[in-house]
Amino acid sequence: MKINTAEFIVSNSDASKCPKDFLPEYAFIGRSNVGKSSLINMLTNHKNLAKTSGKPGKTQLINHFKINNNWFLVDLPGYGYAKVSKKTKSVFQEFITDYFENRQQLVCAFVLIDIRHEAQKIDIEFMSYMGESEIPFCIIFTKADKISKGKVEAHIAAYRKQMYANNWAEMPHYFVTSSTEATGREEVLSYIDEVNQEVFKNNSEF
Repeated sequence: MKINTAEFIVSNSDASKCPKDFLPEYAFIGRSNVGKSSLINMLTNHKNLAKTSGKPGKTQLINHFKINNNWFLVDLPGYGYAKVSKKTKSVFQEFITDYFENRQQLVCAFVLIDIRHEAQKIDIEFMSYMGESEIPFCIIFTKADKISKGKVEAHIAAYRKQMYANNWAEMPHYFVTSSTEATGREEVLSYIDEVNQEVFKNNSEF
């Protein structure tokens, strides 16, 4: 897939106020500082489409970007904020949950995981929520350039083992990426393109 246009549309904290366009949506979410904004900028080939920051928790709203005028990339707040209050966390969690469970246009979520670290409980718990709620998702492992290929494979194996231990029948579809080296870009965009083709062909609502 070639990205011809990528346009910011709206930010809000209310899923019911998201764009009314009935276009397929792909939501990106992960722990704070997982490299989400850098990944979005790399995928869309726009340096400043998503705001990057060294400060965790920068994204605090549902951000819609229209891509090629036929699908939405949705940048969601992270989970596991280290420096916000419990009250703020609960507000974030409420509208993120509302988005995932009620947004009809959502066809797939991408859960971002920093591959530099061994399996993290918060990531496993979030993916368990996604599975239990029957929300389609894939995993995107980020920052693969920061560690050796052997460690990348070992950490993916650790996640697979943890998910099997949590009653998953199989590991969700996953991608290994690096925003600095553009690793995984074609694979992720090809996947979105394939899903879009199926959605438009088989779902009369789109």
